[in-house]
Amino acid sequence: MPNFCAAPNCTRKSTQSDLAFFRFPRDPRRCSLWVENCRREDLEDKTPDQLNKHYRLCAKHFEPSMICKTSPYRTVLKDNAVPTVFDLTSHLNNPHSRHRKRIKVLSEEELRKMTERIENCGEQEQLKNDNTQNEAQFEEIEEDLPPITPQEKEIKDYLKSLFDILVLMGKQNIPLDGHGEEGVEESGAFTPSNFQSLLESRITAGDEVLRRRFEMTAVNVEYCPVTQQRQMLEVCESCLREELLREVRESRFFSLVTDEAVDIRGEDHLPIFLRFVDESNNLREEFAGFLPCEEDEDAVFVSLHTEITEKWGLNLEYCRGQSHVNSGDYALKLKAVASKLMEKYPLAVCTPCSTCALNIWLAKALPLAGVQMVLGTLKIIDSFFSKSPQLLSELENAIATIHQANEERANELKEICRTQWIERHDAFEVAVDLLEPLLLCVDSVNSNANFSRHVAFEAYSISVNLEEFEFIATLVVLKNALSFTRAFGKNLQGNTLDVFFAASSLTAVLHSLNEVMENIEVYHEFWFEEATNLAAKLEIPVKLPRLYLRQHRPEPGFELLPESYYKESLSIPLVSRVIQELKEIFSETHLKALKCLSLVPSVMGQMKFNTSEESNADLYRNDLPNPDTLPAELHCWRIKWKHRGKDVDLPSTIYQTLQLSEVKFFPNVYSFLRVLCTLPVIKVESSKYDCGRKRLRAYLSDTPANHRSKSLALLNINYEVRHDLDLMVDTYSKMYPEKVDEQ
Repeated sequence: MPNFCAAPNCTRKSTQSDLAFFRFPRDPRRCSLWVENCRREDLEDKTPDQLNKHYRLCAKHFEPSMICKTSPYRTVLKDNAVPTVFDLTSHLNNPHSRHRKRIKVLSEEELRKMTERIENCGEQEQLKNDNTQNEAQFEEIEEDLPPITPQEKEIKDYLKSLFDILVLMGKQNIPLDGHGEEGVEESGAFTPSNFQSLLESRITAGDEVLRRRFEMTAVNVEYCPVTQQRQMLEVCESCLREELLREVRESRFFSLVTDEAVDIRGEDHLPIFLRFVDESNNLREEFAGFLPCEEDEDAVFVSLHTEITEKWGLNLEYCRGQSHVNSGDYALKLKAVASKLMEKYPLAVCTPCSTCALNIWLAKALPLAGVQMVLGTLKIIDSFFSKSPQLLSELENAIATIHQANEERANELKEICRTQWIERHDAFEVAVDLLEPLLLCVDSVNSNANFSRHVAFEAYSISVNLEEFEFIATLVVLKNALSFTRAFGKNLQGNTLDVFFAASSLTAVLHSLNEVMENIEVYHEFWFEEATNLAAKLEIPVKLPRLYLRQHRPEPGFELLPESYYKESLSIPLVSRVIQELKEIFSETHLKALKCLSLVPSVMGQMKFNTSEESNADLYRNDLPNPDTLPAELHCWRIKWKHRGKDVDLPSTIYQTLQLSEVKFFPNVYSFLRVLCTLPVIKVESSKYDCGRKRLRAYLSDTPANHRSKSLALLNINYEVRHDLDLMVDTYSKMYPEKVDEQ
């Protein structure tokens, strides 16, 4: 559906011009300025939401200095843009059109005030940027404009049918070709693709537009070329993402989160999530797309920066947090990328992610081969036993056999195995307790004829890793070294009060780890003894890693003892790196932000209302609407809750606090809490707004690597995001006008 300009005497629409069309802003003050400048009486009784949804102004009504072109396909307004260019007299020569857009007659005083306002509009306070290029469906405004021709309508309806099929394929996770092969078109062999089959099915079901288009087409001719399908799919992806990004821009502040690299058709890509607080004050974490992995960390930074700022149109000056949940080489690369982002944008503080246990996050960040082997093996074990209830039953039987003397512990371990135990804070403790049952189980599966050869081979591969002393030694050292951070990490994923006190307990955690480091010989002796006892129980010989023996031939007469080797290559570097990671991730800026959680009333109550946020509030001073009044406002905020009624419960989370109607009377506190809420370390309260990561995992689990598509994945994971077929058609027509002309 075309976009019509709401300005008086303007007859432009999007289908007849390359001009950008802009939404009316949702901000009441700014929206009222737009309405007043338009001089349309019929718009004055409409709400900002109604105007934002149904009305647009074209770029001709804004000064050129107010318009920015961020890419060949995206034009946006500056934060303080107000329309000032209008034709308010030409209707006098055409009285028949006056009833369509009635122009309000102003008095001399009103005209004088409007002139002053227009002259000073460039000096107005910067407000959030909710003026993007129109990319949403809205009800058509009645205009005296010529309708589109029947041929244009048929082409649009045809393209809408194609886009509808692509959206269906994305939401139902149906690959385009169904064979995972690129270049089917070039191979010369004709095999009906999934897209072709759905298109034919739609024709059979009675789609007259498609039937007329293809009724004279020869048999065995592909209706829509593969190249065009991919172009249209990219348009689907960009339009859907733009709907999501519009909400991010309206919220202003956001954070970036990346997850483990995934394989898409043989190439590694980083999933990117955006965290923001929407207009209903709900904290959300949404999947925004994939970023191709580059070999060099500088290239990764440039690629990430370009994707977010130029292609997505987000301003990283408003990024208030970042978190990168990666392991191995990617952990090192993303760590360097995070440092570069913080150099350029100091408030984009790096934090752990609320969805990943701190101990798991720390282990993933350790560049030690043994640690990565343990993490990889645990991931394989979790995937193996989640394949079928029969395999899980075998493991439970093995647990009952090994722990038959302690039925309570056996039942506890069985219950743990039914969950995602490798993501727990005590995952390494659980792994040590499960090691003997695991070995018994995989050996049983390997020799059981009831299981397929493929399952038996997987079981054998797991047993090979578990029977390595390097695996046992690394697992035991991880369990003991990270026991000092387990309670601290659990508090970070707890309620707001626990997170607040965790910020103060970091000093004690670091003190304990430094003490371990100073006495590492003693601690390692106990750890190594535990590892050797466990190995003896499993009849596994104590030895050096095979890789080390192959790379380092011992000199005659010299023998390196396993205890010395694992102390120098495992215990010392592991504890040292954990201390370093904690210091880096819990920077002064990060700790200041966490201490600002004392703004939550329940935390103030726990602290007997003796909190002092002013010293930490400077961190986000420039993000506040009235920073000069902050001290007085904080005092009133404390007094309000200190002298509350006996029947009033103190809100215990940021979300509960933001939902209070009276919080709007404390604009600085309100803004402060919205910024704090976006930090990746703060957990999302509602599971409804924290399902993007689960949907991503489901998509990856259900889709073989050679069938995956970045565009289809975005449609599948964000299937609840509203899509607009008219917008997709208009965008495609502007990006590929030559393709439309060929239709």
